[in-house]
Amino acid sequence: MTANTLTERGRWIALSVLCLGELMILLDATIVNVALDSIRQDLGFEQSALAWVVNGYLIAFGGLLMLAGRVGDLLGKRRVYLVGLTVFTLASVVCAVSQTQLMLVGARFFQGVGGALTSAVILGMIVTMFPEPDRQAKAIGTYGFITASGGSLGLVLGGALTDGLNWHWIFLINLPIGLLTLLLSLRYVPNQSGIGLGRGADGLGAVLLTAGLMLAVYTILEVGKSGWTSAQTLATGTGAVVLVAAFLVRQARVRNPLVPLGLLRSRAVATANAIQLLMVAAMFAVFFFGALYLQQALGFGPLEVGLSFLPAALTMGITALRLSGPCLMRFGPRTTIIAGLCSILLCLLLFARTPADGSYPLDVLPALILFGLGGGLVFPAMMGLAMSGATDDDAGLTSGLLSTTYQVGGAIGLAALSSIAAARTAGDPSPAAVTAGFSFSYLVAAVLVFGAIVVGIAFVRAPKPAAEPETQAEPDRA
Repeated sequence: MTANTLTERGRWIALSVLCLGELMILLDATIVNVALDSIRQDLGFEQSALAWVVNGYLIAFGGLLMLAGRVGDLLGKRRVYLVGLTVFTLASVVCAVSQTQLMLVGARFFQGVGGALTSAVILGMIVTMFPEPDRQAKAIGTYGFITASGGSLGLVLGGALTDGLNWHWIFLINLPIGLLTLLLSLRYVPNQSGIGLGRGADGLGAVLLTAGLMLAVYTILEVGKSGWTSAQTLATGTGAVVLVAAFLVRQARVRNPLVPLGLLRSRAVATANAIQLLMVAAMFAVFFFGALYLQQALGFGPLEVGLSFLPAALTMGITALRLSGPCLMRFGPRTTIIAGLCSILLCLLLFARTPADGSYPLDVLPALILFGLGGGLVFPAMMGLAMSGATDDDAGLTSGLLSTTYQVGGAIGLAALSSIAAARTAGDPSPAAVTAGFSFSYLVAAVLVFGAIVVGIAFVRAPKPAAEPETQAEPDRA
């Protein structure tokens, strides 16, 4: 069974299975945060070492996404997807039975490896299965619904499992989900042959890319502890830049590059990734500072925080599922992206004026609704824009690049905005001082979103007039 021989019903079943796999990965990215304190007490983590339960996953995940996407193009996206699911599920079981700190952190690293292999190729498989513009928009909207709701659902599920059972269950729950997804994937997800290792068997390039991205993610994650101008940050940051630069130089010279640089010159791919980099750098502030505000200023508990973000997740999911596709078909990616970014900008400006003695219904909920509406419009439109610049031979790479931009942009934004808030607060733990620090960071985040709007206006092409005859164009490489 291949993508070209699938029936209409078969394509939507395959999409559902792929979304189930992505949901499992997304749940794990946030579900751990709620259980960190229980893990600390049970395994005796010091506060500084506890961050590696999260960072071990993020370094492997963020560092391998681009390579995983390209390997999917070379060896076959379905094969890489199945290997990723298997590694992720087995690593989850090891996490669940971990009795030592080293065992848990090591298993979390391999979870990140499996998560990267799985996530990097999903969007590439979706656009290959749905080449028609209208069905592709609907399929990407469905995928956007899952990506939008997964994070918030992870917070709620993590709180429920940790409170009702124990932290081991946040990992053990992946075993039945992973096995079910594997069986369904073997049955319903079509085989997509790769172009062969000979088209990109650059071992040294793979080492340079993976090492550079992992070091970059590590540098960003450690900024909060060591500072932006510390010797460690400057050394590891410089090392990451040198490794990635060496990779790019090598790709321009080798006969069969791991990453064809022509893709990176695509207007659609470059613009979509630039917008995403700016947008997610700002959007991560909503989840991070919003959760802290609810806990420190309004006195919410972990489960209450998770439930508080459900309106944003539901709004984003419904918008991605029901509105993004029709908007894309009617107005094109440019108008859809700009409208969504304007909604996110308004959300950030509302959060910037939130008082220390505010209330959830009046000061938080309206902004979260705008956040969900904007994200639900932008993410599917941006995915579609990026993938329009890809061919079947590099769809996995494009998907992996977009995922990398999301992870790295979010990490950079969170590190920078957290530092800005901390500097503004100046160590004062009072709700008024903390809220003032959050408010200033929201304004900085709003500037980032405004920059994304400028990029969208300047570089996203408006749709052609309807009166013009349609032609079968090559992917945008301008």
